[in-house]
Amino acid sequence: MTSQPDLTRITVWFMAIAAALGTAAIYPLQPAVSDVAAGLDVSIAQVGVALACGPVGYLLGLATLVPLVDRFPPKDVLAAQFAALAVALTANAAAGALWILGIAVGAIGACSTVGAQLSSVTARFVPDGRRATALGIVTAGISAGIIGGRIAGGWLTEVSGWRGALLVFALAAAITALVALRTLPDAAGSATGGYLATLRGLPGLYVHFPALRIAAGRGALWFFAFCAMWAGIAVALAQPPFSYSAERIGLYALAGLLGIVATRIAGVWTDRVGARRVMMFGLAIATLGAATLGACLSNAAVTLICLAVFDAGLFAAQVANQSTVLAIDPAAPARFNSAYMVVYFVGGSLGTAFGAAAVGWFGWPATAAVTAAAIAFAMLLTARSADAAARAERQVGVHPLPTTTTTTQLTTYGASSCCPQGEP
Repeated sequence: MTSQPDLTRITVWFMAIAAALGTAAIYPLQPAVSDVAAGLDVSIAQVGVALACGPVGYLLGLATLVPLVDRFPPKDVLAAQFAALAVALTANAAAGALWILGIAVGAIGACSTVGAQLSSVTARFVPDGRRATALGIVTAGISAGIIGGRIAGGWLTEVSGWRGALLVFALAAAITALVALRTLPDAAGSATGGYLATLRGLPGLYVHFPALRIAAGRGALWFFAFCAMWAGIAVALAQPPFSYSAERIGLYALAGLLGIVATRIAGVWTDRVGARRVMMFGLAIATLGAATLGACLSNAAVTLICLAVFDAGLFAAQVANQSTVLAIDPAAPARFNSAYMVVYFVGGSLGTAFGAAAVGWFGWPATAAVTAAAIAFAMLLTARSADAAARAERQVGVHPLPTTTTTTQLTTYGASSCCPQGEP
């Protein structure tokens, strides 16, 4: 296998900015639902249904678009996807009917998976020893996009209307596409066989690679907790005795800024002390934050501190966990990242649905307790996987490398199940 060119620091930071923009593109209409409803002369509920096409598109993008960077030059794939994102945002801005809005939102969701693709590119081109540090920078960009997309969308809507806000995002995506063509690596991936065979082989990765199963399981658990916490707290603060406005509730999202810092630090420490220690520490403080939030919602200052700790812990765990997934096959990591992110995203979707309903069903303290329990279970999975690895090491006499895999295993599975030669 030919050596891959290393990424410069400037390129990594550009990738972080690009990941932030791609991720933020999902969110600009969320604070402008009422404006969109008025502009299209439909109900807010109908706009909500149209916006639900975004997560559907995102899930499809994770499964079908992320593996492309294992096969084709990243600069070509990502430039084309950012260009498609610009077109979808422009179509969304010009939408005159609800069905057009829904289709455009779905396309935006699919194209916004550029963050997952950029993470895969980072793993492929940054050598071991610096990989998690670089991944932390790119993940910080994704985290910034999650927070900044809503804030920028709300501000731009106030200044130029919701259509103008989308056009600003479209222009930024078009510029990013041009820069990506000149900045990102142009080396084709090492994936062999047909694209459709690769997609069919994604479920089989869970059968053949225990490290992927474990990482996806614990990742889905804590992303369930993350989404349930934020969906639930929004409902709880909107109800008596708080009855906060949407604007005031939105300010609580600023607590997530600590998570952006945490991703950068977590990447550095993952390279220094290993992924398991970073995950265990992050999950421990996130569990503490979630448990405390169940009892302190009436105190705004304590709530903000606990949310910051909660976010920082989970963001740190995500960087460390994803680094183990991307290390399974550093030469072609995107298919593993795709399989991981699909399960991770499904966990988050279930968490959003649960959190929004659970506050009404069980109350806020019970909802927060469930999120803490989910994170604690993820800690248990992490600890048990480490214990199993240690037992195997004592029995065999060598380290089993639970977060990587052998060349023979990859070659056998890649040839027989994932990418057979001659497949379309």
